[in-house]
Amino acid sequence: MAKTLEVRVPHALDQDEIKRRLDEALVRARSDYADSVGEITAQWDGEEKMRFNLAVAGMKFDGSLEILIEELLVTLQLPGAAALFSGRIREGIQERLGGLVG
Repeated sequence: MAKTLEVRVPHALDQDEIKRRLDEALVRARSDYADSVGEITAQWDGEEKMRFNLAVAGMKFDGSLEILIEELLVTLQLPGAAALFSGRIREGIQERLGGLVG
């Protein structure tokens, strides 16, 4: 059974700059993690929301990232086994996104 994980990351950037940084990070991630993660798909659903999915260790992750006024909201569906690592996943998202938009 999937578990929903929500992660909020504060920012002080405008929407266009966040989108630019996210798009660049996505290109790097596709290259850097191609062997361990596999295909990463993402597309903007309007101006403020990106939907994405990827597979790690045979588990499929679906999620979204929403640009809010002062924070990014990441919502991620964790497959059953991955839910055991939700704390580590949350910390990883906060660290990487915080470094990207901080």
